[in-house]
Amino acid sequence: MKLLGAGVLVALLASAPVVSIANAPTQSLRPLSRPTEGVVSKTSPVSSEPRLMLVPVYYSASVRPVPRPVALGGTAPLKKSIPMTKVVTKTTVTMVASNSAVEHSLRPLSRPEGHIVTKSRATTQQEVVTLAAVKAPQSVPTSNKGSICGSSRIRGQTMSAIPGKIKGCGVKNPVSVTSVAGIPLSRAATMDCNTAITLHNWVEKGVKPAVGRLGGGVARIDVISGYSCRTRNNQKGKRISEHGKGKAVDISGITLANGVSISVLKGWNSKAQGKLLRAMHKSACGPFGTVLGPSANSFHRDHFHFDTAKYRSGSYCK
Repeated sequence: MKLLGAGVLVALLASAPVVSIANAPTQSLRPLSRPTEGVVSKTSPVSSEPRLMLVPVYYSASVRPVPRPVALGGTAPLKKSIPMTKVVTKTTVTMVASNSAVEHSLRPLSRPEGHIVTKSRATTQQEVVTLAAVKAPQSVPTSNKGSICGSSRIRGQTMSAIPGKIKGCGVKNPVSVTSVAGIPLSRAATMDCNTAITLHNWVEKGVKPAVGRLGGGVARIDVISGYSCRTRNNQKGKRISEHGKGKAVDISGITLANGVSISVLKGWNSKAQGKLLRAMHKSACGPFGTVLGPSANSFHRDHFHFDTAKYRSGSYCK
């Protein structure tokens, strides 16, 4: 049996085709690099000469595998890979210290009733503002600096009592008025608070409405006299004038914003300014006890005399 088996094996080997060593491939059986031009060499089964054939190329040379990094068992240095995703740039917002930053709310809500501004050091060494709500007034009052006679619309300064040089003169609580109803006076005028308030009301309710927008509106009240210790019209033997009591003021006219002067002396009998001056004269009658103008006498041809004297029969206006 053993001899028979060996004989059969020999016979099978004898009948098998013998492969010539000369036809063995001269190169490694490893895959070759694919040509980047889209041409691939392929060994013919009949001839050892390579023949060329076109094949599609579906990749880019820049996507070829890179050497394995050392950290993963390779020889190439480790490089940070870039993910094939959309890059989103983050914007860093820097907080800057500013006391004014608390004046406006970032939300359409009511601001806290108050706040305290403190500073703290951030990790970036930049100053930031920290706010803390506290109890505070509902509104910030308008500055009353320079206001007198209890009104923010009357500006000037208080004065010491003025003794009279002659009997009947003097003012117990005088004030020096520089502006009324937001309109400056051409010169500071000394008077008492009652007269200052009446002057303010006349400018606000009489002068401004009469002038309106003419020439840009009223820019100045031209004053020629306030407190003055003297007799009426400086006449010897006459009674003490209301000027000597701090209850009178003399107005020579007004100046408009465009620089045009409307004077009592030149404008009273003019067609252009006469109507306006008469309207202002009339509006003073009532608030003031005495209102005198060019129609009263020659002493008042160049100004209006206003005083706060009280008469039983009411205001005297001429």
